[in-house]
Amino acid sequence: AIELTSKMSSAIPSLLFCLLLLAPQLGSSYHTSSNSHSGRHVVLRSSHDSRVPPSCPPVHSGDDDGGPLPVMHRRSACTPSSAGLDQSKPSVRDTFDRDALRLSTLFGKSGVTIPSTGTPLAALPGASEYHVAVGFGTPVQKFHVGFDTGSASAGATLLQCKPCAGARGAPCPRAFDPSKSTSLAHVPCGSPDCDVSECRGRRCTRTLNWKNGLQNATFVTDTLTLTRSVTVDKLRFFCLEMAARSGDGSSGILDLSRDRHSLASRVAPSPATVTFSYCLPSYADSIGFLSVGAARPELAGHNVSYATLRSKALHPNLYSVQLVGFSIAGRDSKISPIKFVGDTVFELHTTFTYLRPDVYAVLREQFKGWMRPYRAAPPLGDLDTCYDFSGLSALILPDVTLRFKGGATMDLDIENLMYFEDPGNHFSVGCLAFAAARTLEPVVAVIGTLAQGMTEVVYDVLGGKVGLIPRRC
Repeated sequence: AIELTSKMSSAIPSLLFCLLLLAPQLGSSYHTSSNSHSGRHVVLRSSHDSRVPPSCPPVHSGDDDGGPLPVMHRRSACTPSSAGLDQSKPSVRDTFDRDALRLSTLFGKSGVTIPSTGTPLAALPGASEYHVAVGFGTPVQKFHVGFDTGSASAGATLLQCKPCAGARGAPCPRAFDPSKSTSLAHVPCGSPDCDVSECRGRRCTRTLNWKNGLQNATFVTDTLTLTRSVTVDKLRFFCLEMAARSGDGSSGILDLSRDRHSLASRVAPSPATVTFSYCLPSYADSIGFLSVGAARPELAGHNVSYATLRSKALHPNLYSVQLVGFSIAGRDSKISPIKFVGDTVFELHTTFTYLRPDVYAVLREQFKGWMRPYRAAPPLGDLDTCYDFSGLSALILPDVTLRFKGGATMDLDIENLMYFEDPGNHFSVGCLAFAAARTLEPVVAVIGTLAQGMTEVVYDVLGGKVGLIPRRC
């Protein structure tokens, strides 16, 4: 197995030593069982797969009482819209490139830039990693769509609409048909709902760059059906009139940003509810959820910690909080508070977590100090802190905790902290899933989807805070 330093050994209870002694007797399968103890995460090689295959929900999900919508990864076998698409996992290089494209869209030249190599950004799709099933129009037409808290594409909900034509004139089977909806209305030029300055004519239209293709789009309003008992009347969205050149199998994207026309803005504020929350699945074959207007989690007995929403964020459509520090295996970082002043966002379209270079350097060195017993491995793409765990029967890794202004904490275990090309194989090469970003104020950190996996992120706009509930999906 591995040889532990005396300093590390003295800090690990005898129970964990017993587990390590038993580990070599376990089977050779790479699937693992794990638990956290005293700021340390213990992973044992196991002879069976503890993950349960998903029970795929029906296409239009949710229940009559307005329950949460199941969230599925775009590569999930439960997503019918992904049929025929490439289901392989993207390379680290392509993942970094997609992250860079997303962050440059969110923050522009005044925000985050990520060193980019490999596939040109222009060739990469603006795909949504996570999908939900909803309905548009009357009668309801059902589609799988992504969702976004950043409103980076157009500041509006987007939906592929007919008439349209796919590649080489192919039909668009996953497109909404406005002619079949009795509740649809076009937004005219000059309307308060038409924020297109160059608009001329009877319909509010503009050209969008979505999924790396120019698309004609028209503003309309129609009914959105989240579940059979939860609907939103006259939701404004863009009808995209030309099929995307490449994509993720979805038919559009729900806008959950702070824009005044977003789906989030249509949730009636109430002391007993939150605006929305989501829990992202950690694996492509697992299922999370999205709740809109759900009951406040503490009223349901959930252990939630809250971060304060920043009132003077540079990007008002984003839900910005403030990262104030982190700890590794219970030991706090020694970084000046001034290094953390600025915006931090929980991002749905970036995979890795990005920190200012000086903050990342402290995290990396503190993490490396804890990981000295393990064999270092070459960088994997831009992930520069990697280890080779192959051949081992057990791992003991430190928990990393991110702390936010207001009191919220986010505990990262191995699935959130480390990147493995095969997520189920912890006994291979794994890399710290953080990277340095060249930033200008006010961006401090971008918390990617890998770090958020299995944590419910709660957006309480009325209360001015974002909540975190660990191990919720």
